[in-house]
Amino acid sequence: MAGDTYKLVGKVALVTGASSGLGQQAALALAGAGAKVAVTARRVDRLEALAAQINGAGGQAAPFALDVRDTAAIDGVVGAVEAAMGPIDILVNNAGVSVVKRPEDFTTEDYDYVQETNVKGPFFLAQAVGRGMIKRGQGGKIINISSMMALRVIGKLALYAMSKAAIGQMTRQLALEWARHDIQVNAICPGYIETEMNVDLWQTPAGRGMIEAMPRRRIGTPEVMDGLLLLLASGQSDYMTGTLIPVDDGQLMM
Repeated sequence: MAGDTYKLVGKVALVTGASSGLGQQAALALAGAGAKVAVTARRVDRLEALAAQINGAGGQAAPFALDVRDTAAIDGVVGAVEAAMGPIDILVNNAGVSVVKRPEDFTTEDYDYVQETNVKGPFFLAQAVGRGMIKRGQGGKIINISSMMALRVIGKLALYAMSKAAIGQMTRQLALEWARHDIQVNAICPGYIETEMNVDLWQTPAGRGMIEAMPRRRIGTPEVMDGLLLLLASGQSDYMTGTLIPVDDGQLMM
């Protein structure tokens, strides 16, 4: 239904962290709406399988290896995507990681791993894509995947919460400074969504207890973000910028 409303035919989208979870689903949703999708991540075999799935269903996708922590590689990957598929109209900054520890137990390695993946990489990727959008003068869409953790706190996730709060402020700052270039920058703040990264948690007593404490006693699947993602990627959101929008089934009310 959403794909019928928000057509993206002729648009080129780049999605990071597309080898699984939210990034994989974002690529499927964008391709289903007609966009040509560059899928990026470290696990190239998974990207190739995803691209084959999209192409086999009549869409257009191509895989590009990228570790967002390697900022020196970003310009090259953006150039390769544009050479193969055309100018990038839509960036989905999805790649992200977490380390679960008490604040007193985090190491500098933990800090660097989370911040470089969740903040440094997305910023410099947005910069690289944004420069192209500015040069072409035709605007564009940047969609950052933040988290409800940008808006609340939960134990043992200090580094993750800090990084996602930074993504929220990055979203607002880029939206402000690039408004004159007709580039809309928004963020989606998902609540608990079942992915490969956390699927085992929900089978444990602690995980089941968390679900029971949620307003609707359930967690989402990646598809619940499709409608908002396609809205923000399409011209229907031209009057929206600098927003942080929760998709959390009311979990922020807990």
